[in-house]
Amino acid sequence: MKLSSFGEKFAGDSGIVGLMDDLGNALRENPDMIMMGGGNPGRLPQMEAVFRRRLDAVLGDPPQRHRLFGRYQSPQGDHDFRACVAEFLSVQYGWKLGAGNIAIANGSQPAFFTLFNMLAGAMPGEHPPEHPGEPAGGSRRIHLPLTPEYLGYADAGLTEGFFSATRPAIDLLDDHLFKYRVDFGRLELDGGVAALCVSRPTNPTGNVLTDDEVAHLDHLARERGIPLIIDGAYGAPFPNIQFTAARPHWNENTILVLSLSKLGLPGVRTGIVVAREEIAHAFANANGILSLASGNLGPAVTLELFRTGEILDLAREVVQPFYQARARAALDEFRERLAGLPFRIHQPEGAFFLWLWFEGLPIGSQVLYQRLKQRGVLVVPGHHCFFGLDDDWPHRHECIRVSYVQDEEAVRRGIGLIAEEVARAYGAIIPRRSGLQESSP
Repeated sequence: MKLSSFGEKFAGDSGIVGLMDDLGNALRENPDMIMMGGGNPGRLPQMEAVFRRRLDAVLGDPPQRHRLFGRYQSPQGDHDFRACVAEFLSVQYGWKLGAGNIAIANGSQPAFFTLFNMLAGAMPGEHPPEHPGEPAGGSRRIHLPLTPEYLGYADAGLTEGFFSATRPAIDLLDDHLFKYRVDFGRLELDGGVAALCVSRPTNPTGNVLTDDEVAHLDHLARERGIPLIIDGAYGAPFPNIQFTAARPHWNENTILVLSLSKLGLPGVRTGIVVAREEIAHAFANANGILSLASGNLGPAVTLELFRTGEILDLAREVVQPFYQARARAALDEFRERLAGLPFRIHQPEGAFFLWLWFEGLPIGSQVLYQRLKQRGVLVVPGHHCFFGLDDDWPHRHECIRVSYVQDEEAVRRGIGLIAEEVARAYGAIIPRRSGLQESSP
């Protein structure tokens, strides 16, 4: 089969494809595999009961049922749902939004594919320079002010050199913690940057950019006439998997992307783009070509939750406390199991991952990943998340991402196996609950 350049890029191997293949195949290969690598949310019975109640209401009403199953929506998405989301966000944060500022996508992953390639990549030949240093025609790129970033972005560009990134500053904290910060002294933006993009809370690290960092990035973006894209898939107001104070940010120069997935609805594939009308309309046009229309299930199930504000209560009172308790338990377990080893964990501020840094790790994160997979634990090797960074920074090969949302006992067993393999890599002796013994070869 002869593939096009597009085919060679998108039908080939990539970090996100490898991760999803592992997620899909791991349990078939090993039914006892401890799944600490993926992005599936935890099961919250209270949330499932709410979704079932709403779905029963929709299915029990013939007009709503027909609207769910029997109609295409416009490429921008169901108007009533968009108007409801716009009103909800306006009431919560004072943003001046209407239905025209909202566009719906079949998940935030395709939303980012469309947004990124609308803004960056190959530029029209007649494109005049807008800023000093910007080429006429040529190509532009998405810049990540803070790396590591979500590996699902990494292969979304249609051209080479699609991303650039700035190495972070690192604050070393007490109790084996650390925190990444945007290094504004190192951040350089030339005319080839089409947009800035950050996730907040950050996947993979659980970092939450401070309000000051976001304000500074917004200032830089406005100064250069480029948008600031914020991925709020884990953030406030929903699903609110955020453990530190941080106010959501939007203005007409910001593109905010939200999602229903981490609320407990990953299967409905609903992404929500919040942008000025010009951008939302352009996105909808592209969405019409790529997807024809967006799915109806997510909007149907959650419309009344937005209308009544119940979604805010559920996020604050059910979702956020569940993940915060799990984060604390996993952090305590890692500290106990890794005692005596050179480890640090990114300060857990949101999302549902812990980001572990093993300084000077002799085998690198990819080999550690393979060894853990053989032992029955699936994690994410961290080097995939440093795309766009030109220098071969050793730190990028010393980190792994670990999800803590599985069954608590499975997570404890997984943490124990991770500790054993890390100790083996360092040639160390680690404490066991049954006493001190050398890790298995």
